[in-house]
Amino acid sequence: MVFTTHLSGDNEVPARDTNATGEVIVRISKDELSIHFKLIVANVQTNITGSHFHMGPAGVNAGVVVNLLNISDSPPNTSAPVNGVLAEGTITASNLSGALSGMPLSDLISAIKAGNIYVNVHTTTYPGGEIRGQL
Repeated sequence: MVFTTHLSGDNEVPARDTNATGEVIVRISKDELSIHFKLIVANVQTNITGSHFHMGPAGVNAGVVVNLLNISDSPPNTSAPVNGVLAEGTITASNLSGALSGMPLSDLISAIKAGNIYVNVHTTTYPGGEIRGQL
C-alpha cells in the first residue's frame, strides 16, 4: 500500500510564506511490519533542523510520533540550500515515539490510513515547520 503527499508552506498552521516544497512517498510492507519512506524537498533556503511524522488531522498541530532524520539510511543533507532526497529509510515499531511510543506499528498504519498523520520539515527560519503535507 502506497501513500504520497505534497508538502508546502500553505499546509502549515499557521501558513508559511515560502517557496520550499516537498513530497513524501510512504510504502507499507505487505506484512505491515515496516514502512519505507522517501522524503524529497526543493527550494529549502535555510538549514533543516528536523523532519517528522506528527499524529494529527489537517489544520491542527500535534506531537511527533516518528523522527525521520534519525532513521534515514544515509546522513541527511540539512545544510541550505537543500534540494533532492532529504531522508529515506524504514520505520519499524522501535522508531515510534510520543503518543505511539511502545505501541505496535499497526497503530501508526491505522493513523496513516485514517488521514491522521502529517509530515513536517522544520528549518532555522521556521522552527515550528516550514512545509507540511497530510498523508
